Amino acid sequence: MKNKSLRSSIACFSSLICAFAISAQAAMPGKLLVVTVTKGFRHSSIPTAEKVLGELGQKSGAFTVDYVRNDQEMAEKMTLAALRQYDGVIFANTTGDLPLPDRQGFIDWVKSGKAFVAMHSGSDTFHGFPPYIEMLGGEFQTHHAQVAVECINQDTKHPATRHLDATFRVFDEIYIQKNFHREQVHGLLALNAHPNDKTPGDYPIAWCKMFGKGRVFYTSLGHREDVWDPDWTDKNGKRENSREVSQAYQKHILGGIQWALGLEKGDATPQTK
Repeated sequence: MKNKSLRSSIACFSSLICAFAISAQAAMPGKLLVVTVTKGFRHSSIPTAEKVLGELGQKSGAFTVDYVRNDQEMAEKMTLAALRQYDGVIFANTTGDLPLPDRQGFIDWVKSGKAFVAMHSGSDTFHGFPPYIEMLGGEFQTHHAQVAVECINQDTKHPATRHLDATFRVFDEIYIQKNFHREQVHGLLALNAHPNDKTPGDYPIAWCKMFGKGRVFYTSLGHREDVWDPDWTDKNGKRENSREVSQAYQKHILGGIQWALGLEKGDATPQTK
């Protein structure tokens, strides 16, 4: 009888230990690499983006960040062996052909079940590398003058957009995309007319998608410092976007990151329109 009781106690204790371990693992923040290397135009908002992403991770407790700011850091931190310690990568206003140690290996790494997040000129990156464009879901084509737009909220339940109203007004540099296929992504924000000349059409702003077992979130917003940071002002103490717009943008990217890490539930089913 004593042995049976002892075995039951041990089994119960083991179950508690397993449950605690699983809970602790689930509660651990994701580990992300924030990449800001550029091989083309370099946005002045990059230091602001780095600061905001670090603060969002710290305040939310959802993730921690390491940074890749130059070629040497990319060579050291983005080998396939080094990437094993990370849960995902953020391309924050990268441009051009980045010197990844293994481009295809990186794509396969994301596809194996990792998170990939990109802001603004993340779509102005690796133009000559189709696997990257396929993973992201679109490619920068052009832009015109910065302008105020009313983005249509295409999914009011997704963590990246559920805090927004039916439309989200923001002043920014709005990208026109090519190699974008609506039936291959889950739209989050879009325009139904050209941002500048107002020609009717489908102009995607933000979307998410599954990529194999990986999760991809992209928003084309994020050119301006006052989109990223509610406290930023120019040298004259002025800004185009209100503090509320910046706060909404931060919730937008935080929700997208949490979804990409699998910390928040959200639909990724492609839409036909």
